Amino acid sequence: MPIFAAMVVTFIYDYLKHRFTSKTRHGTHSPFVYKLADEVIYDFSDKRDYKTIEDQRKKLLHDDTSIQVTDLGAGSHLNKNRTKAVKQIAKNALKSPRLAQLIHRLAKNSNPDLIIELGTCLGLTTAYLANAAPSAKVISIEGCPQTAAVAAKNFQDLQINNIELQVGNFDTLLPDLIDSKPKLDFVYIDGNHRKQATLNYFKWCLPKVHENSLLIFDDIYWSEGMKEAWEEIKQHPDVTITIDLFWIGLVYFKKGQAKEHFKIRY
Repeated sequence: MPIFAAMVVTFIYDYLKHRFTSKTRHGTHSPFVYKLADEVIYDFSDKRDYKTIEDQRKKLLHDDTSIQVTDLGAGSHLNKNRTKAVKQIAKNALKSPRLAQLIHRLAKNSNPDLIIELGTCLGLTTAYLANAAPSAKVISIEGCPQTAAVAAKNFQDLQINNIELQVGNFDTLLPDLIDSKPKLDFVYIDGNHRKQATLNYFKWCLPKVHENSLLIFDDIYWSEGMKEAWEEIKQHPDVTITIDLFWIGLVYFKKGQAKEHFKIRY
């Protein structure tokens, strides 16, 4: 079986396994997780913030403009350039409305002063984060200059002013960014889906996390390496609560709480 086909089969198997082993809010015995599921994860009501961003998504899905996409991969030694239409990127790379809106609600619930995002792409999830916490500073890092330029135009069109967009290699920019901040409130890691890179980002964040910090890791079932990284993150002694939503993993550092791992159906 070709490698890609085998990955697809494994992904489907993992998804079905998650569906059968995960729980809803009613299957959790943690007051914190039950409240989060009830009031945030399963809050599917329409929000005014959603419409303008989803209108922008529709524009991107019809944008025939071609750009040069730079994929830095696992580091600076990998630098692949491909020409893609914006509408192709919007179709294949943007987070779905359902998932982007969940991340919006998680950010709003966290009430952060600072949000850091790795992987801006075309900037729609970034816009959701910025709208969720309008008084927060949102710093988003994107490796591809031309993709970042499209994102910056989207922020301008949406009249969002609390986003700082940095362009460059995560491995270069993130350590300096973390060092410059007194604490990390909310970090969304959506880029370079490789085991060691993911573990590096996690370890770099650790010195600045606090009682109310939330780290979100995207695509935790993307590959065997990502699944291994997620398991290592769960077992770290500083981590107290993790929530596996299949598409993303939530990591909390609630002191005084017993270490627990939850699988929530979403």
